[in-house]
Amino acid sequence: MTEPPKTSAPDDADDKAEEPTLLEQMGGISGLVYSTVPVLVFVLLNTLFGLSPAIWGALGSAALITLVRVVRKEPLQPAISGFFGVGIAAFIAYRTGSAKGFFLFGIWASLVYGSVFLASMLVRYPLVGVIWSFLNGHGMSWRSDRKAMFAYQIATLTWVAVFAARFIVQRWLYDEDQTGWLAFARLAMGYPLTIIALAVTVWAVTRAGHRVKKLAADTDAEDREIEERLRAKYSGKPEPESA
Repeated sequence: MTEPPKTSAPDDADDKAEEPTLLEQMGGISGLVYSTVPVLVFVLLNTLFGLSPAIWGALGSAALITLVRVVRKEPLQPAISGFFGVGIAAFIAYRTGSAKGFFLFGIWASLVYGSVFLASMLVRYPLVGVIWSFLNGHGMSWRSDRKAMFAYQIATLTWVAVFAARFIVQRWLYDEDQTGWLAFARLAMGYPLTIIALAVTVWAVTRAGHRVKKLAADTDAEDREIEERLRAKYSGKPEPESA
């Protein structure tokens, strides 16, 4: 009689293999490259041919990137978000009649995002922890742990600093009519700063996750001890000594 083939626990392995990394959720390395193309096309065409060709060139490059992602069966969410972002930026540039208007939406978006992240810290619901708990269904038990709360506050503060830096620098360049340097700042302060903030976020999520697991383990141990005491009480056996 032959033994059935041994199988390792595939569920956990498959879940880990299928779970996308933060970089993959942002579109991967290709997403980093794709995000720079519409900005570079806009600045180049604006320098050579003027505002209108630059607007259409940026829109065309964003549409082409979306099409390429469809053909290559890559994640569409980053491409679609990028396309709408370019569309809004191009519309503002068209309405203002100025090339620097292309960057205005991103400037004010940084201010709004930074303000929301800062407000979440002040009310002690740091947005990094709230978002992570919502996406993974971990609950909000981490708020009762001082170290987990501190980790999420630090991660949220990092995002506040990133958005604040983008707004301050790019708003100053916008006021100075430095369109070329504005484009450079947009690229230099885009994914590079985002990757730094994501690194801090990973640290916070890992640290808080360990704390939540410890809290859950302690709670389970207390529940088991209470259960054993209740059984001993009603069975007439001596109660177990607590550790």
